[in-house]
Amino acid sequence: MSAARTLGINGLGRIGKLTLWHHLAHDGFDRIVVNVGRPVGTSLRSVVEYVSKDSTYGPLHRYLGGCSAAPDIKVVDEGQGLIQAHGKEIVLLREARDPKDIPWRDSGVALVVDCTGKFQDPNDDVDSPTGSLRGHLTAGARAVVQSSPFKSKQEGATLPDDSAFLIFGINHLDFDPGKHRLVSAASCTTTALAHMLRPLLARDLTHDM
Repeated sequence: MSAARTLGINGLGRIGKLTLWHHLAHDGFDRIVVNVGRPVGTSLRSVVEYVSKDSTYGPLHRYLGGCSAAPDIKVVDEGQGLIQAHGKEIVLLREARDPKDIPWRDSGVALVVDCTGKFQDPNDDVDSPTGSLRGHLTAGARAVVQSSPFKSKQEGATLPDDSAFLIFGINHLDFDPGKHRLVSAASCTTTALAHMLRPLLARDLTHDM
């Protein structure tokens, strides 16, 4: 399987789960590797039960296929952490919690979406005792998307040159694959505000001309 067709997701909270749902519904990736960093539930079936439903969107199979769809998720190999859903392979990693120790390279993962909310400072060194977003790069990823905003622990710290805040529909075309390795999708409030303000600012600029 080509690395370009394998997505890595770190964290399986609600954001991680809905990221998984989104990519099950689209054809950008054939295979998804999800790192949870620890044993979850009593068996892989517990993960399947959790992944299969959401309090807002309902059952996974109806989200993917509509009201007439039937459940389409199953455990393939408990020992290997292998699940199949909607025709796609999901591999669950249950050992490493520090990003630098996650076997992304061995799993053929080039792009990681970090949904843990724990590694928010792009300035943190890869050997930080609490883990670092940059650890994903050391572990083999070529780029990392942070699901929450970057937050620096040091007051006045600037954003590293290889990092960027990108909001889809606002400035996502500023992404430079040769430069940007760490990307934050900003917060939900920032994203909502940006989409409201952009047409207002464009109108004001037009009136000033």
